[in-house]
Amino acid sequence: METKQKKELLKGALITGAVNSGIQYFLLKDHAPIAISVDSITNTDHTVLGSAVALVITLSMISTIIGYFNIKVEKVAFYPTIFWLTIKHGFFTFGVVTSLAVLWQNYMGTVEVSLIFALVIIGVIASTVSGVINYLTLNKSVIVEESINQ
Repeated sequence: METKQKKELLKGALITGAVNSGIQYFLLKDHAPIAISVDSITNTDHTVLGSAVALVITLSMISTIIGYFNIKVEKVAFYPTIFWLTIKHGFFTFGVVTSLAVLWQNYMGTVEVSLIFALVIIGVIASTVSGVINYLTLNKSVIVEESINQ
């Protein structure tokens, strides 16, 4: 991947993180201080990592589809390759963020943070997921012709 493409990927990831933090502000503004996680499978409390799980699943699946349709060079067919990649990215991000939330709760316990810090955490998670998913989508979508040197 070229340096220009990497810069565009990073820029897009940062913008995605900022936009999703803004959206989460309106969802969480009445719940400050907010626990990063709580020791319960089901709860009625809003938590930072609980909000992040739902966010990253939808973000990863939408980013996969949008990333595919924004590719201007020769690419693979949407179905079945990108369709299944979209599903795979949803499960992948669910597993990673849920696992990190469980590990956080196990080792750190319930920690409450301010709304601003909660939004920063969600923004970092959204930016990271956006960058990784866009990179993985480009890797699986673009058809690269291999040159044969004889």
